[in-house]
Amino acid sequence: MLVDSHCHLDFPDFAEEIDAVVARAGDAGVGTMLTISTRLTTFDRVLAIAERFDRVWCSVGVHPHEAAREPDATAERLVALARHPKVVGIGETGLDYHYEHSPRESQRTAFRAHAAAARETGLPLIVHTREADGDTADILADEMGKGSFTGLIHCFSTSRQLAEKALEMGFYISVSGILTFPKAEPLRTIVAEVPLARLLVETDAPYLAPVPRRGKRNEPAFVAHTAARLAELKGLAPDDIATATTDNFFALFGKARRPGCA
Repeated sequence: MLVDSHCHLDFPDFAEEIDAVVARAGDAGVGTMLTISTRLTTFDRVLAIAERFDRVWCSVGVHPHEAAREPDATAERLVALARHPKVVGIGETGLDYHYEHSPRESQRTAFRAHAAAARETGLPLIVHTREADGDTADILADEMGKGSFTGLIHCFSTSRQLAEKALEMGFYISVSGILTFPKAEPLRTIVAEVPLARLLVETDAPYLAPVPRRGKRNEPAFVAHTAARLAELKGLAPDDIATATTDNFFALFGKARRPGCA
């Protein structure tokens, strides 16, 4: 079994065929999916999908792009929403200095609120970072100093330094279809050195479809391609990668249940 640890099943791209998308994931050996919240104002849509499918869990949070437009994303609000049994993570949150759709200060404030919620709930923090490695590491270290929490760097595609700092803090690293891209050799070099016990796989669907689906709309079934490339990189059988990354997911997202478990 594989786990797609980060996808966006509530996005309009899937609205007309959500049942088929979830079914195709199962056919591809993807037994669990985590659909990610990007706005509190649309969280009910995310939660409805998680409630509808036994194999789908969800997070609660605000993407850094939306930080300035979601003023109610306080730690208290996040903690309250996270009490739902289907909510297993906090985020995605973090910093994106590439597009800067929200001011940097708004992003930093929201990031800290999410970290506080992760600390209080014990749920892992799902971190998005782009062209913001230094501030991301500094905020995580500062917040960790107020009390420990768990988390992961999602869709990892950045520097060795951030990977090392994240691992030192006990975080996991999640890799997406970018791992399969022809020009991603620097990323593969870093990921090859990340301990297998700290790796997850994801799609970030509907974005970043892996080779050989690149250029198409991504969906959870395609995480199998990323897992296969990771297996090649680690010199392991695909089944071994599936077992390891699935075990890692349930170790990190301890509130989620494995398929078939009550």
